[in-house]
Amino acid sequence: MEAATSSSKDPISCALSIMRRMPPNKIEHNLSGLLNLIPEHTDELLQRVDQPLEEAIDAETGRAYLLCDYNRDGDSYRSPWSNTYDPPLEDGFLPSPKLRDLEIEANQLFDAYRELYFEGGTSSVYLWELDTGFAGCFLIKKKVSGHEFVADGAWDSIHVVDVSEKADSKANYKLTTTVMLSMDVHKAQVGDSNLSGSLTRMADKIATVDATQTHVANIGAMIEDMETDIRTYLDSLYIQKTREIVSSIRKLRKAGPHQAEPFTMNLNAAVLKHGANRKIDSES
Repeated sequence: MEAATSSSKDPISCALSIMRRMPPNKIEHNLSGLLNLIPEHTDELLQRVDQPLEEAIDAETGRAYLLCDYNRDGDSYRSPWSNTYDPPLEDGFLPSPKLRDLEIEANQLFDAYRELYFEGGTSSVYLWELDTGFAGCFLIKKKVSGHEFVADGAWDSIHVVDVSEKADSKANYKLTTTVMLSMDVHKAQVGDSNLSGSLTRMADKIATVDATQTHVANIGAMIEDMETDIRTYLDSLYIQKTREIVSSIRKLRKAGPHQAEPFTMNLNAAVLKHGANRKIDSES
């Protein structure tokens, strides 16, 4: 009981509990309100609450990149293309030359992956050192606007990988993936609606690392499998289930009984039967 009481008074736990119960399409607005209430916990909340990704343009290369807590240092953000901060930062964190080479390779390959799978959007990869290896964040954002049915929508995927290198030319990869999906529909035929949600999944894998099976190849295979599984799950959970529900309640009336009438009759019969049983029980 004491542990539960102390946990309930922890501002971080309370804030995370509130965020889990808020509408997914209003994450930024709700998080901003919490940061105003507990500004002393800003850094921790920004690290633990996933937000829709924002884009910026690299002034040196003219290429778009994504902003997140993994390339932020103070109020500046590092571009994966030029390895510079905007606004400029003299003592900002930079990966080691060896890790920077790996980061450049990962950005090039992940950019090709994004183009093949998403046919547009923006991607960014950021790497940093750990005591036992390194970690990385692989980001993709794809916006949709002016579509035939979706007026405004976005897919944000955040893949965080922890790589622990072993002595036998193997490495342990721990992947945590969060996908945020939002779609706004504004059509006279169907009305106004919003479909949004987020999903987090984790995976763990030990793989060989050599000249052909590199870290980037191992991580890329894990991310590809994870996104395929999540995309399939979101389609069956959100899209197909929503279509099934809407089709069952918005079907136009045709000749003969309306489709809801048999259901209503069965429900009434069940209620009457239940009431009759309760009356018999009370008399006995």
